[in-house]
Amino acid sequence: MPLGFRATCYYYRKAYYRSFFLSPPACAVSGPRRRYRGEAAFPYTAQNVHRYFFYLAVMVLGFLWYDAIRAFFFDSDGGLEFGVGLGSLVLLVNVACLSGFTFGCNSFRHLVGGRLDCFSCSARARTQHSLWKRVTTLNLRHKEWAWISLVTVGLADLYIRLAAMGVFHDPRIF
Repeated sequence: MPLGFRATCYYYRKAYYRSFFLSPPACAVSGPRRRYRGEAAFPYTAQNVHRYFFYLAVMVLGFLWYDAIRAFFFDSDGGLEFGVGLGSLVLLVNVACLSGFTFGCNSFRHLVGGRLDCFSCSARARTQHSLWKRVTTLNLRHKEWAWISLVTVGLADLYIRLAAMGVFHDPRIF
């Protein structure tokens, strides 16, 4: 699910369309130019599954938020005890960055306000426009969120793997 969401992401599509398919070619690229048809022709029509991968990615994000919050509670003799460990912070930073990437997505922008023809016609439309502007703030840095979240996922996975293997003990801050 997360791979499908990333692979069909608008930012990544732009990068690999130009890198691998020269579609659309940049101005400095020489060679034969085909008529650019966007995502109206196969295999590009398959990219329209991005919005469905978005819904699945939000579900995965819910589980990651649960895990990140649960990481702040440690087992003790009397039950669970609140505390902060380095692993807790690693998981929190990871899920926060993934949330920035996921909720800065164009599919989410469309979901909260992209279908509106009039932003001031009703109170509901004004509320949707307000939400749309907030999501747009995240979307303006979608490329940065994409790369930062990709790095944090790798680092969080590495940290958890090494801690689970016993290479080091997760240090407890308090």
